This record gives sequence, C-alpha cells and structure tokens, in this order.
Amino acid sequence: MPESLIDKVKELRDETGISIMECKKALEEVDGDLNKAKDILAEKGLEEAEEKQGDETCHGFVATYTHTTGKVGAMVKLESETDFTARNPEFRALARDICLQVASMDPKDNKDLLSQNYIRETDKTIEEVIKTNIAKFGENIKIGDFARFEI
Repeated sequence: MPESLIDKVKELRDETGISIMECKKALEEVDGDLNKAKDILAEKGLEEAEEKQGDETCHGFVATYTHTTGKVGAMVKLESETDFTARNPEFRALARDICLQVASMDPKDNKDLLSQNYIRETDKTIEEVIKTNIAKFGENIKIGDFARFEI
C-alpha cells in the first residue's frame, strides 16, 4: 500500500471508527477520495444498521448525568447485543451523551428522543447517531428506558 493510502486509511479510521479493512476497501473503490469514501462507509453503515434493527439487545449500560446546578438529571439505559460492546468506553460515552440529550431536551418518549437533533452535532438526529454507532460496533444498539428529573 502506498504511504499516502496508509495515511488516508488511518485518517478515515480515526474519523469513523470503522475497521481498517473497510476503510481501505472504500478508499480503493474511490481512488483515495476521503469524502467519497466517507459517503460510501456512511451508506453501507446505514444499510447494515437497518439489517441489525431486529437483533436482540440483552446487554448494555446504564448511564447518568447530573447538571452542575444539581437541579436537573437524567438516566438512560443504552442496550447492546453483547457485553463486549457494553464495556467499550466509546459505547459508554455515547450513553452519557444521550443522558445529556435527555436532560437538555426533555423528550417525552423514545420516538420523540430519536427524532431530536443531537445536541453535539445538530445536523444529525439521535436516530442517525445510533445508526452510525450500530455500523461502528457491528451490532444492534437501542435506547431502552430513560428518565429525566428536575427540581
């Protein structure tokens, strides 16, 4: 592999979190164009996420968030297919980010939450963020129960 392709694979891997082999295949398919490779990976990831929607999620992580004032808090159960994914620091960070979303935006139910714009990347919805992470981890991810508390 030419040095420039290696650098591009590394950059694409760092940006997307998708496997090195998938990044390499996408870059080779588009003659090294990073933007086109990202588009290919995103499209493929969404297709894979759609296929995984029905997979059982019997593991996960319960995350909490309390605002610095101590007057608003949230708790979210983010579900995964395996304990391996549930222990992953990136998965746990996603669960905490969703807690922050719940505390900030006060969704009424899962449907409302999934349709909200993600507070960290307002050009994406929570549903798109979840699907991106399904592609990244290679298994189904669901938001289970969540609660928001306010004094």
